Amino acid sequence: MDIAFLLNGNVTRIPGDQATRPLLDFLRDENHLTGTKEGCNEGDCGACTVILTDADGGRAVNACILLMGQVHGKAIRTVEGLRGPDGDLHPVQDAMIRHHGSQCGFCTPGFVMSMAAAHSNGATDFDTQLAGNLCRCTGYAPIIRAAEDAATMPIPAWMSEDLGALPSAGISTDDVAIPDCIDELADWYAAHPDATLIAGATDVGLWITKHLRTLGPVAFLHRVQGLDLLDFEGDEITIGAGVTVSRLREEIADLSPALAEMLRRYGSTQVRNSATIGGNLANGSPIGDGAPALIALGADIHLRHGAARRSMPLETFFIDYGKQDRVPGEFVEKITVPRAGFDRLRCYKLSKRFDQDISAVCGCFVITVADGVVAEARIAFGGMAGTPKRAKAVEAALIGQPWTEATVQTAIEAFDTDFTPMSDMRASAEYRQSAARNMLMRYVLEDQGAAVNVLEVTP
Repeated sequence: MDIAFLLNGNVTRIPGDQATRPLLDFLRDENHLTGTKEGCNEGDCGACTVILTDADGGRAVNACILLMGQVHGKAIRTVEGLRGPDGDLHPVQDAMIRHHGSQCGFCTPGFVMSMAAAHSNGATDFDTQLAGNLCRCTGYAPIIRAAEDAATMPIPAWMSEDLGALPSAGISTDDVAIPDCIDELADWYAAHPDATLIAGATDVGLWITKHLRTLGPVAFLHRVQGLDLLDFEGDEITIGAGVTVSRLREEIADLSPALAEMLRRYGSTQVRNSATIGGNLANGSPIGDGAPALIALGADIHLRHGAARRSMPLETFFIDYGKQDRVPGEFVEKITVPRAGFDRLRCYKLSKRFDQDISAVCGCFVITVADGVVAEARIAFGGMAGTPKRAKAVEAALIGQPWTEATVQTAIEAFDTDFTPMSDMRASAEYRQSAARNMLMRYVLEDQGAAVNVLEVTP
């Protein structure tokens, strides 16, 4: 069966056996659309940015780690397709020229595509929108000025995509599945338990581009209805495994500004637009930023194998480095989170770069105080052990004690009981241990009204 999509407005079909081919290679090698550049080939530099459009609208994504199976039923627009049918420039193209936003030009197409996606969505937080696009010639000032100028212009009519000409059904073969519902996915995966599930491909894509791996049977999850569930009703929040980081960040901002801000620093806009919450948990990374926050909130993870379902506290899902409590053919269906802790949640991410960097340490805290005394405490860290892990000895040292700096100063000694971190290229063990202690002190100081955000503290 063919993979069908729109490419710059034209229906395009390719054989299903190309499902794991990176879109970047297809654009450059097969179609000579060389405006989309190959830079890092791992989703960091943004030179390969294109606009992907589906029923939820258009968004910037990295073509280098977007696989062909992920574009089935969707539309792709490259920089070559940004001009109007009569040759009119898109407002961001015109603004980049007028504000001298390009020098060597290698990064320019990617910047323009990110800016065009932001323009279509009315996004004006340009420092965030463009954090995933790197420039080493022009610098960012003229580019930001161009984005600000273009934001005042209307969205060109030709930027709309008509997906009606594309097939409405998914694909199901022994080698490639693009299911439409959870039941289809469950049946196919139970029959192919050694297959690779691909949601955003922000991790799997690197298996192909960097490790040069050839994948066996694969299932693409972007069409699975039900995995995209995001429900805020009642005392429990339900997050489908297929909910993207961008969507969760946007919809949870009012309930938890702290979580939304931490998610803003998760990769780049392009990565967040593809990466899913379920994928972030299922890959079991000890430095994934999603797990510490959800563990601190007391989340449960829900798994499915065929018709059978089971759930467990998220913290018990991570058994050891690279090992999770998930059997072959079983997949993450959803995550449920008690609403109660969100108002007390604080997340602190420490990395060498502020934007788009892997955490050296990520600490998340939910500490409940009643009458000045710590009633409950849930503290979880990434980067401190082989799995995301709670600081249970520190929690025990806090509970029942006055919520003061003095109590925290005593409790932080228990970090030596909870963690024996490793040293690596991101941080030494001593630095990680010191950072974790300081994060707890930061929480109590922030709770007392002190300015602790590095973007807000001034001399």
